[in-house]
Amino acid sequence: MNKLIFFCLLLSSVFLVSHTADDALIDGKAFAKHIQVLASDAFEGRKPFSVGETKTINYLKTEFEKLGLKPGNGKSYFQEVPMVDILSKPAGPLVMKGKSGEISLNYLTDFVAATRRVQDQVKVENSEMVFAGYGIVAPEYGWNDYAGLDVKGKTVLVLVNDPGIVDDNLFKGNTMTYYGRWTYKFEEAARQGAAGVLIIHDTGPASYGWSVVRSGWSKSKLYLQAADDNRSRAAMEGWITLESAKKLFQLAGIKPDVMHEASKKGFKPVPLGVTTSLTINNETKKSTSHNVMAVLPGTTRANEYVVYTAHWDHLGKGEPINGDSIYNGAADDASGTAAVLEIATAFTKLKKKPARSIVFMVVTAEEQGLLGSEYYCTHPIFPLDKTVADINMDVLQPFGRTKDVIVVGKGQSDLDDYIEAAAKKQDRFTRGEPNPSGGWYFRSDHFNFAKVGVPSLYIENGVISRQHGEDWGKAQKEQFNLYRYHMPTDEYDGKWDLTGIVEDMKLLYEVGHRISNESTFPGWKKGSEFKAARDKMMK
Repeated sequence: MNKLIFFCLLLSSVFLVSHTADDALIDGKAFAKHIQVLASDAFEGRKPFSVGETKTINYLKTEFEKLGLKPGNGKSYFQEVPMVDILSKPAGPLVMKGKSGEISLNYLTDFVAATRRVQDQVKVENSEMVFAGYGIVAPEYGWNDYAGLDVKGKTVLVLVNDPGIVDDNLFKGNTMTYYGRWTYKFEEAARQGAAGVLIIHDTGPASYGWSVVRSGWSKSKLYLQAADDNRSRAAMEGWITLESAKKLFQLAGIKPDVMHEASKKGFKPVPLGVTTSLTINNETKKSTSHNVMAVLPGTTRANEYVVYTAHWDHLGKGEPINGDSIYNGAADDASGTAAVLEIATAFTKLKKKPARSIVFMVVTAEEQGLLGSEYYCTHPIFPLDKTVADINMDVLQPFGRTKDVIVVGKGQSDLDDYIEAAAKKQDRFTRGEPNPSGGWYFRSDHFNFAKVGVPSLYIENGVISRQHGEDWGKAQKEQFNLYRYHMPTDEYDGKWDLTGIVEDMKLLYEVGHRISNESTFPGWKKGSEFKAARDKMMK
């Protein structure tokens, strides 16, 4: 045999053995056991501030201790996350007055509104209204809807999504940027000093119907506690229906076409000549939840960190459906939590430990607005400029092996290249999410890391089933969204096909393992709205 061929075959066999050895570190049986425990009725749906929280965080602490991992927060495996529960109820209709008359919008039917301010009552009285287009200030896109506008004491009316939803040449076309998220609209209005902010709901650009808005805003909400009791936020934050917006424009004597004009460069804000008033009464309760974290110290670059995240919380107990009131959250997100434990196990079994430290973090209150990860990223235990990447796991689906891997937010960072290389080794390929205008990259805990500049990776299981094909795979996802997502039916089933999840865990393990032994830092790709934060951090 030719010596060169023999040498190449030898190298190839060494690689295959080492790769297979790493594969063997991911144990589907142990993974299933963790889900079975975390999603059991005994954990009562894992809602923050409940008995379910106590059981969950102690279970995670015990498992981390068994693996010999060090506490992630000094001598503790816990990071306290102070939150406040606010039940906001408008005292009456949302009244809007103009020169030609007035309109009254009914709560839940026509509008929703709440406040983050921790006080018994807030009032917005005779506040001038201004239509501020999309409510976006994005220098990198040459866009400023607030240019020359003073909104202090005023209520701004804005559109959901960003201008790319109308014009492919603007922003990132039909791929929503963070500027399109409703959370951004509220943040920017507060920075501008607005008294109130109302988003016009439109099912297409929002990617969900009014019923989703109504349901989410009819209950109490958890927020992070703030030193100023959130008085820096607008007094009123809310939504109005598209039909109500059209009535408002009619009252103002302005054609609804103004909403389309807002997607054109150079659009100027439009004062409506209308005032609005609303009183909001609050019931508030402060309490503390917990992030859980452990660390595997690195060897030669121990002061640099690769972070794996998932969220341990779900919805707890709620409205009974078919007699079942426990919202177990097996896929969402006992699956991701179990995956963190399983990947942690794989790293601890390595004979050669990683150069960089690996942080395993399971956060609270994702279901309440990504609060646990937000708190960590604004109160980091490990320096953000030394945090190399976040790898997040949320809703791993038991549909078996697939040919594809869906990278949510594909095109954002260099981590795309890492997951693509790992997928090729499994004879798979990567692609972006089917509906990029839905803004899915901003809807799980990795986003808070991205927001502060840390490159972040979030994948969904593919839909091209190796056994049943693409149509079958799409149907499985659709059935989950219709019949299990955020319902008591999201329960563990011993008949689940976990082979696809195991493959995905191996992918994410390999990405983290590769990064943990490099000396370079993955970055954001040109055009990402998160690149500036990282560039500033790394100066």
